Amino acid sequence: MSGGVDSSVAAHLLLEAGYRVEGLFMKNWEEDDGTEYCTAIQDLEDAQRVCDALHIKLHTANFAYEYWDNVFADFLAQYQANHTPNPDVLCNREIKFKQFADYAGHLGADYIATGHYARIRHHNDRGPNHRIELLKGRDTNKDQTYFLQAVACHQFHNALFPLGEWLKDDVRRLASRLGLHNHARKDSTGICFIGERRFADFLQQYINDKPGPILDTAGRRLGHHRGLHQFTLGQRQGINLGGVSGRREAPWYVVDKLAGQNTLVVSQDHRVLEATWLRAAQPNWLAPVEFPRRCGAKIRYRQDDQACTVKPAADGSLLVCFEQPQRAITPGQFVAFYDGDRLLGGAQIVTSGQADLATPLDPIRPVQALAGQTTDK
Repeated sequence: MSGGVDSSVAAHLLLEAGYRVEGLFMKNWEEDDGTEYCTAIQDLEDAQRVCDALHIKLHTANFAYEYWDNVFADFLAQYQANHTPNPDVLCNREIKFKQFADYAGHLGADYIATGHYARIRHHNDRGPNHRIELLKGRDTNKDQTYFLQAVACHQFHNALFPLGEWLKDDVRRLASRLGLHNHARKDSTGICFIGERRFADFLQQYINDKPGPILDTAGRRLGHHRGLHQFTLGQRQGINLGGVSGRREAPWYVVDKLAGQNTLVVSQDHRVLEATWLRAAQPNWLAPVEFPRRCGAKIRYRQDDQACTVKPAADGSLLVCFEQPQRAITPGQFVAFYDGDRLLGGAQIVTSGQADLATPLDPIRPVQALAGQTTDK
């Protein structure tokens, strides 16, 4: 129970379906870090009001220590490596479907449920050969399977997604009919521990700025940056550069970060950001896959599926070749693989490019990855 409308309506739907329901509010960040931006106190009050209205018990658990060690430490390490992390993916893997699930088990729960817009299809009636498929939510605009790609397959066996068949507008209308006070509450965005602060100021508390030059792709020095970790590929805000050589109307885009030279590379030609392939590491498979595999892929949330072919490399990483160039493929982010509505799995992006990578790869032979296994060594 987060205090938001999705988990509130999910709890109601479970009650209607005949489940014995109790709520659990997770605190994943300590407010005593000198900030006024984390909304955990208000969120807890909202969660309690909803549980009172639904006549269910609310438990609270503090996972701030586990969040710091298993999510935030990686978040900082990725930024220090000049990558752009996605802590929401790790939060699902390390907290919601691990710490939360374990805690619920200690409370005697048979299942855990969340307000994710996703669907689970069960096969073989939960018997010895029980297997599941994770499917996109019916509301394609709210589908959240992208953020579930790193969760181990077995962790979904006792999970419930009551909102999988629902549209967000219908969820809000039902919450209003039920008289839930949070029916019109704005959806939460971003990361709790950052809140409404300027992101650059937040990072400066943990990573020291290291100023360096800004160059264009021709090697001309245009200015200086505060620190490479403050920028991500494709970024056009906050670079603070004017135009050059009669192209003053064109915006500047971050197209590369050269860690060895502490140099930010920018261009006014957005086509420089296009790439036709990426490499990704530590894949997590939710379904059996034979390689090479043609499928759809997302390199960011809410992106349409992009046609691609996935091949294994000798080091256990994946090579993903796209039929159409992709813009601003960003190391540290994740790529999710789909077969229609079915989530096949995902992996973390390491690098990308435009060159033909047929020769550096070992000869491709059919290889099978099993659900619940990774293909890295």
